[in-house]
Amino acid sequence: MCSTNFSFKTASIFFICIICLSGCSVKNNQAVNATGDYSAPEKKILAAVLPLHNLSGTPVPLEDIRQRLISSFKNQGLDILPEDVLEKFIVKHRIRYVGGIDGLTAQDFRFETGADAVLVSSVELYNDTSPPKIALTCRLVSTGNDPKVLWIDSVALAGDDSVGILQLSLIEDPRELLEKAVLQISTSFGEYLADKSSSVANQRDIIKFWPKVFYRSPILEPEWKYTVAVLPFLNLSDRRYAGEILALNFVEQMIPQKNFSVIEPGMVRQVFLQQRIIMEDGISFADVHVLFSKLNVDLILAGKVFDYQDYQGTSGTAKVDFSAVAVERQSGDVVWACQSHNTGDYGVFFFDWGKIHTAHRIASEMVASALETLAE
Repeated sequence: MCSTNFSFKTASIFFICIICLSGCSVKNNQAVNATGDYSAPEKKILAAVLPLHNLSGTPVPLEDIRQRLISSFKNQGLDILPEDVLEKFIVKHRIRYVGGIDGLTAQDFRFETGADAVLVSSVELYNDTSPPKIALTCRLVSTGNDPKVLWIDSVALAGDDSVGILQLSLIEDPRELLEKAVLQISTSFGEYLADKSSSVANQRDIIKFWPKVFYRSPILEPEWKYTVAVLPFLNLSDRRYAGEILALNFVEQMIPQKNFSVIEPGMVRQVFLQQRIIMEDGISFADVHVLFSKLNVDLILAGKVFDYQDYQGTSGTAKVDFSAVAVERQSGDVVWACQSHNTGDYGVFFFDWGKIHTAHRIASEMVASALETLAE
């Protein structure tokens, strides 16, 4: 009799746990999928949507993703430059690089097409094997004489991010995961247009991802606003484009902070090409002085990527390992430095709960924590 009661109570508790966890999962999905009502945005922007920049190192259905982004951003209130106008502009100016926009191209866009901004999108990760994974970064850059990053956000999702007990929320269709990612990032843009803060609370575990080692010079003034150029990181990992990916992550994390005004990465690339700067073993101090002169910034941030790993399937561990430094213009000194490495399963002990399945999400947490030490 006691045994029967115990089994019944155990089963009841287990059933309640499933219901609660399923409810939590639905609640999270609702938070991500909540588009809000942005039918009358306060800003009206005409934007050219560039072809996607593939940083994944793998085949990606770029045009399919681009068309989904166009449709979703339209729904959020963005006016899109007609495709024929964009195509003629790209052919006329022989634009091959779509990962950023330089000063001259920004001026030409404004005066020849009337576009107010350019939407630059990068695919960092695309894996359509089960469970699928995707990582996207989008940013809106103003055109005209002084291009600036108006908005930037990213999304990194895996089909098994929040499967719950019995894998009830597992996403196995890569198209479903892609649609979720596009909706999430376009919703963020819609909130920008409507001057609303994100409806999804951005909770970070600062301590878990705190840099292993860091240094901050007393020269830095916490109340000042510094203009910053983020250079592509030197890639010493096996992951192709990891240096560009991590630099873009720093740009994304620094843009919203009141202490920093970040230069559009395409402007930085333009100076690299004009001055024929090549980073074989990292950026030299001679090159740093040239960049200070040409970009007219207060800080230059650079670094190295030692490890940047994603994995396929259900078994594996995402890993990120990097170092970063910031050089100040007036003194010419390194005023900040950090070393950080982490894995997706760090601090995870029970049924993979809390595990991070993409390197992008790990890097985002690590970069955010690292910048806490720079901006403090």
